[in-house]
Parts: sequence; C-alpha cells; structure tokens
Amino acid sequence: MILNAGCWKRRLVVLAIATSWLTGCATAGFETGGVAACPPVVEYSRELQARVAEELARLPDGSAVLEMMGDYAVMREQVRLCQS
Repeated sequence: MILNAGCWKRRLVVLAIATSWLTGCATAGFETGGVAACPPVVEYSRELQARVAEELARLPDGSAVLEMMGDYAVMREQVRLCQS
C-alpha cells in the first residue's frame, strides 16, 4: 500500500488542478442577464408547427422521439430565458 500512496497523491493533485481549470471556464454568467452567449432560437412557421404536431400525434406511446422532443422544448425555453 505504501508504494501506491504516492501514485494516488499525484492523481489527486492532477484531478484538483483539472477541476480548477474547468471551473474557471464555467464562470461566465449563466444566470438571467449573465454574460454567457445564448444560442439563437430558430423560429418555425405555423404551418410547419402544425405539420410536426400531426406527425408527433401519429407516433406510438412511449416513443423515444416524443421524449426527445420534450427535452428539446425545455432547451428552447431555457434559451429564451437566457436571451431575456
């Protein structure tokens, strides 16, 4: 066990340094009104939205696509909040 102690200490130091660097990259404001860049929200026509709604309605219950579309809706709302 004594031989491994130095190896673990070195790994912990490297992990601490890497965490510090990554944390520094994430300091841009992600709160509302922060300085982080917000991606654009693509606007879809009413016709396209209606077509998508019809296609989604035809998918079977439990469809993975439906689950992903729910996630996509949440991300779009987060981007809208980021932009305001």
